Amino acid sequence: MFGIGGGELFFIILVAIMLFGSKNIPEVARTIAKGIAQLKNATDEIKNEVQKSAEQNGFDKKSLTGGFSEEIDKVKQGFNNIITENTSENPLKMSDITSDIATEINKAKENIEDLSGPIKRIK
Repeated sequence: MFGIGGGELFFIILVAIMLFGSKNIPEVARTIAKGIAQLKNATDEIKNEVQKSAEQNGFDKKSLTGGFSEEIDKVKQGFNNIITENTSENPLKMSDITSDIATEINKAKENIEDLSGPIKRIK
C-alpha cells in the first residue's frame, strides 16, 4: 500500500497517537480529508476552466494530441510488422531489430517535427 510496509505503517500510527492523542486522531483525519476534498475540487475547477478557455479559442483535445496518437500508432504497426515477418525459418537478428527501431524512431521524429517544428532539448 503506497510502498509502505507493515512495520512502517505501524510506526506512523504510533507516532500519530503519541503526537495527537487517541481522542484527537479522528478529528485530524477528518480535517485532512476535508483539505484533500477541497484541493480536488479546486483542481477540477481549474481543469474545467482551462478546457472552456481552450474550446472558446478554437482548440480541442483531439486537434492538440491527434497527430501524436497517429504517430504512436504507426510505430506500433511497424513493430508488429517486424514481429510477424520473422518466423523460426527466418529468425530475427539483433542488427535487424536495432536498424528497424532506429528507422521507425527517425520516421516518428520527422513526422513530429513536421507537426510542431524541431525538437529542442533543455538541459
